Amino acid sequence: MADFTIFAFMRILRFLYTAWAIFWFVSLFLILFPFFWLFLQKETWKPKAHYLNRLWGKLYFPIIGMPINIKYEAEIDVNKTYVFCANHFSYLDIAVMGLVIKNYYAFVGKAGLKKVPLFGYMFRKLHIQVDRNDKQSRAISLTRSLKALKNGRSIIIFPEGGIKAKHPPKLHLPLKDGGFVMAINQQIPIVPITFLNNFQILEDGKYLLKPKAVEVIVHKPIETKGMTSNDVEALKEKFKEVVQGTLDITHQTQGIFQESIS
Repeated sequence: MADFTIFAFMRILRFLYTAWAIFWFVSLFLILFPFFWLFLQKETWKPKAHYLNRLWGKLYFPIIGMPINIKYEAEIDVNKTYVFCANHFSYLDIAVMGLVIKNYYAFVGKAGLKKVPLFGYMFRKLHIQVDRNDKQSRAISLTRSLKALKNGRSIIIFPEGGIKAKHPPKLHLPLKDGGFVMAINQQIPIVPITFLNNFQILEDGKYLLKPKAVEVIVHKPIETKGMTSNDVEALKEKFKEVVQGTLDITHQTQGIFQESIS
């Protein structure tokens, strides 16, 4: 009986914390939306809208009391172009990414996001949508992504193609080719990113947040210079070795690092 009472009490606390987080998620976005709308009216103003995404994160996570701890294994040049590839076990990944990466980037995300009121408008104007079940949509998103890279804008992509891991922390295989094809095509580095515990903070299929710090590792870039289309599978394997290897070590040893976001 005592165990049930404690469980019920903890669940109520998580419900209240989640409601608090949702309130501020929506409120901050509504406050910033007029500025988003303004900066999205001209192509040359879009970097300002991109910065608003980062500003939203800088305000939101401290307000809800969720530290974002990031370990950078190497310096990521904000003036260079990369393809950032991360594991994707939780909806929290997208919100956190705006703080992890300081480069000017475009997300490649599912087309359904553009249907979300207000947020969908921002996502459609600022990022790249793809319906992975539609061959034409995949081709269009690849073309748009390559154009962005050629113009010096980095790309963020989740190679698993969505939140599909049945038993985190395991990557869902096979990985999609898109991000690796882009990097080889443009001869630019892949930067693997490991979200260590987002799946524990917001479990897939469950919508109650746990109030704990987010742990992220930004790994050393993997160079693609000299690679050809024949090396896509080898590049995917390198990414898998880095990210899955980090997940395995972390969750076997429960290692913890502390490097607060700047």
